[in-house]
Amino acid sequence: MSASVKYGRKKPLPPSPNPLFLQWLTEWRDKAAEKGKRTQFVYQKAINTLRKYPLPLRNGKEAKILQNFGDGICKMLDEKLAQYYLEHGPDAPIHCLSTSNSTEQPKLKRRSSSKRSGNFSDVPAVSMTDNLEDDQRENVGPCSSKRSKMADKKLREYVPQKRSGGYAVLLTLYQASKNPHGRGFMTKPELQREAQPLCEKSLTLPDPGCKYTAWSSVSTLVQKGLVIKTNNPARYSLTEKGVELAMKLEKGEEGLDTAVVARVPLETVDLTEDEEDADNQRLPAVSGSWTNTNNSSGESSTNTELGAFGSGVSLPMEDSQESQSSTGCEVVPFLHRPEFIFKPGEFNIVLCVDFIETTGGASGRKQELVAELKKNGVYFDIRKLHVGDFLWIAQEKLQYIPGQLRAPQPRELVLDYVVERKRMDDLCGSIIDGRFREQKFRLKRCGLKKPVYLIEDHGAVQHLSIPESTLQQAIVNTQVVDGFFIKRTKDVRESAAYLTIMTRYLQSLYLTKKLLSCTKEEDSKFDRVCSPSADSSILLTFGEFNEGAMKNKAQTVKEVFARQLMQISGISGEKASAILEKYSTPASLLKAYNECTTLTDQEKMLSCIKCGKLQRNLGPALSKTVAQLYCTDGPLC
Repeated sequence: MSASVKYGRKKPLPPSPNPLFLQWLTEWRDKAAEKGKRTQFVYQKAINTLRKYPLPLRNGKEAKILQNFGDGICKMLDEKLAQYYLEHGPDAPIHCLSTSNSTEQPKLKRRSSSKRSGNFSDVPAVSMTDNLEDDQRENVGPCSSKRSKMADKKLREYVPQKRSGGYAVLLTLYQASKNPHGRGFMTKPELQREAQPLCEKSLTLPDPGCKYTAWSSVSTLVQKGLVIKTNNPARYSLTEKGVELAMKLEKGEEGLDTAVVARVPLETVDLTEDEEDADNQRLPAVSGSWTNTNNSSGESSTNTELGAFGSGVSLPMEDSQESQSSTGCEVVPFLHRPEFIFKPGEFNIVLCVDFIETTGGASGRKQELVAELKKNGVYFDIRKLHVGDFLWIAQEKLQYIPGQLRAPQPRELVLDYVVERKRMDDLCGSIIDGRFREQKFRLKRCGLKKPVYLIEDHGAVQHLSIPESTLQQAIVNTQVVDGFFIKRTKDVRESAAYLTIMTRYLQSLYLTKKLLSCTKEEDSKFDRVCSPSADSSILLTFGEFNEGAMKNKAQTVKEVFARQLMQISGISGEKASAILEKYSTPASLLKAYNECTTLTDQEKMLSCIKCGKLQRNLGPALSKTVAQLYCTDGPLC
């Protein structure tokens, strides 16, 4: 006979001994669910665990022994508990809730009382989920209204918050794409500089106690398919989806003039603090070519043109033909708007040493130079330089905030002096393997106006692979033909003495100067060479200089064509540049060759191109060599 089966009502589970903690976890879960965050599932797991725990907990720290309770949740419980004690007193109960705070017990009482009385008409209408057990009801998930909110959030289009980093980047790229003469993309420094007036936070400097900047939102734009990131260094452009969103954002601007939005991020210099105290304040002239375009009236239209800084520098264009319109208008001077300005006393002159000059070498030979610099009391910084071995920077002085976790990154400008150090044996090896010409070419194109070759004697020259006369001729050509300054030293100690003297000289030279920043692109639009007696100087930012000097960066067709021409024996950097001025790509050169009627015309086509400072002809021999290289179908004999 089968065992008797007992029928009866299932015993209700006892209430949780930690109702206050359950209430707080439920509130946090619901808030996370409304925002569509995945932390809602973390809180749900903690709720399920706490419901099964039969003992009372005095604080969040004791809950750490439970499963699904990590440091974050325990800390939040302790903070919430401390706030609860402040509001209700230190003796307030935490293991039972008042009627106003209880959410589950009234339901149970209402339901049980109605069942006991047998009057089902008094039972309020409940949904399907109300008839489930507590554990089952929690597993059902958020209610229908919350689920609809979550679904709406998933279907809703991503729109960056106004004045945020993503908002500023989208609008800046869209405004640049409307320029018919634009390149169709923007680099990171350009984008940060142009988008900063549209962003409340700095795109380059993090807030105190935070390691992220407003630029971090660009990764979200790339993930959402609004922005495309290509090449190295990175180039940013909008997708079709990004253009549509940027158009909507621009319509919502309501005619805001972004040119007059002040850019005063944290830890930066206030460039307008002196304008209210001095009338008609003028920027000092550089080489006598600067003209002040600022007006003492703060409401004039000039300030709108000058952008976020309220001051600008009108400079002559390097190529006057580029600024002329098709109607033959007069040349419009280039208006330089610096990203930031260093006033006298706001920067230090620091010698930068390439790390290659301090590592390796037999018996620590390279460490000798560092030791000599330290002995001379020179403050220097060892870092990776993509061109040159030594250069000097103007580094911003920062005021450190007590208790700040991470010091802000100082802004840096590069002085127009770069030194390439060569020992005689190294010079011999670089001439043999072709590095000598390539290094000189890169030094000329790096953007610094005063390159220096530091030639250091080492041992007997007679035992090298190249005759001494050839080495001396190469040194003379570097100075006379290439225009480099040559400094000869006897040993490492004398080289360190030269770097020490140069550092002291530059510190005194720039002590009273006002330094204005510019980009590599702006550098090509005007002549920024200034005399030592000038009160101001325009300098490249170190980040853009070092990034633009990368040896293996993505190159344009023109740059690759120049390197290709320089592989021909007899064609120097100046001769290659002269050819590129007339034929900037291989396609244009081949097109010109195809228009020649005879083979003789092809061989003489480049012979009359002017090269170098003396404007001499390229010559028929080199012209014939280039023509044979590009016009011969088969292999060269």
